Amino acid sequence: TEFILLGFCSTPALQRCLFGLFSALYSATLMGNALVFLLICLDYCLHSPMYFFLCHLSIADICYASNNVPHMLRNLLGQGRTISFAGCGAQIHLYLIFALTECVLLAMMSHVRYMAICRPLRYALIMIWRLCLTLATVLWALAFVFGTLQASLALHLPFCGPCEVVHFSCEILAVLKLACTAAPANKVLIFAVCVCFFLFPLALILISSLDTLATVLHICSAPGWHKTFSTCGSHPTVVGVFYGNAIFMYVGPGSGNSSGREKVLSLFYSLVSPSLNPVIYSRRNKQVKEALLKLQRRKR
Repeated sequence: TEFILLGFCSTPALQRCLFGLFSALYSATLMGNALVFLLICLDYCLHSPMYFFLCHLSIADICYASNNVPHMLRNLLGQGRTISFAGCGAQIHLYLIFALTECVLLAMMSHVRYMAICRPLRYALIMIWRLCLTLATVLWALAFVFGTLQASLALHLPFCGPCEVVHFSCEILAVLKLACTAAPANKVLIFAVCVCFFLFPLALILISSLDTLATVLHICSAPGWHKTFSTCGSHPTVVGVFYGNAIFMYVGPGSGNSSGREKVLSLFYSLVSPSLNPVIYSRRNKQVKEALLKLQRRKR
């Protein structure tokens, strides 16, 4: 058995244009995130909790994009419209692991930034490497468990009729629409995942960001505000793009009912957001720029 990925229903000329655009974005995603990962590993000045989690975010972005985009590019060339049952299950599994991991990573990074600005003494005592490694390990393990459960439940459903997925990948909501029967267990698990990996992290991000903002406004002068916001504004930008897409796709009114909207939002998840993250985090980051200059000098 296999699924048919309908992908983008468009003319051959438009498909070739989309292939070129998506290939460029995918290349930018791989090179940008790989460069961030390399800089953090090589430069001792970037060996801090914030950059440790940013390193994991780069890994998640590379893996997330690589899970969906290559098959989508083959589809645009007319060569990859079908995917095996096992391949679809693997795609759902990996999609959930990397998406859930990124949700919590963004919350961890917000809290680390809050601790560094608002509680600097406690930050130095609490955020030790052993704790960072433990948090990262637990996060990846939980994402793996939830992803495995959701993928297993989805693939044990009976599918009837032509298994045509109105999407460019085996996205979980698009696959569940093909089930012949209701899927209460899947819906309950999706709700639990949204609460654990979306609502709780988002609440932590909002609380941490508001406390950080209040501290900066209370302590800094006007020039200090500008400097702080210019350097620390990268993370809220990434959070806004990522969680904004998630709200429209999974939580907002009519979520899961519009296949066209799902495709556009999935493109943001798979290509646009991962390709922009390295640019956003390094654009006004003095430490990252200095690390890049050091790397260039080494090559000379």
